[in-house]
Amino acid sequence: MVEMAARSKAEAFVAHLRELAGNEDRAALAALRRGLGKEPGEAPEMFPHLVPWLPPEPRRGEEEAYYLVASLFALHPTAGAGGEVPRWARNFGASMAALKQKAESEGPERRFVGLLTCDREELSDHLRRAVALLKGNEIAVDWEQLLRDVQRWDRVERPVQRAWARAFWGVREEGDAGEGDRETEEGEAETGD
Repeated sequence: MVEMAARSKAEAFVAHLRELAGNEDRAALAALRRGLGKEPGEAPEMFPHLVPWLPPEPRRGEEEAYYLVASLFALHPTAGAGGEVPRWARNFGASMAALKQKAESEGPERRFVGLLTCDREELSDHLRRAVALLKGNEIAVDWEQLLRDVQRWDRVERPVQRAWARAFWGVREEGDAGEGDRETEEGEAETGD
């Protein structure tokens, strides 16, 4: 139930961001971009476009994730893959894999490894650089999935980093049962066996 509510909240928030981009609301997107590299609350221009979408009592890391993803979206307002694409193929690792394939160099892989090994305090800077590269190469990001992943970044089991690595380096077959980690009501990662 908690996962479904969080998923609905994330979907509604990203739909709002897409609406801003679709309406070409340049002022709103500029206000959101002012949050790049800043802590939540340091760019009050973001508040009208973000605060209404925050959960009433955000969990640890949840509010920061909304601020970060909103500012990154404003930098590169694209729609990510959806529909029939499996969830594991829509995460940020899949976007970085597309960049690696397009660039045909080792640079994207080095940047991706740095991203996977960073802690929460460094995550904003690493993601900002990676999103700028994706924008420059016209590669989409699944913003809903990124929002959920950023909220789970600090998990001891590192489910987000493992899922991104599978999408970047692994080849999955259709019907693969392990399409990613699920959230339980307590917010802990649960993997399918």
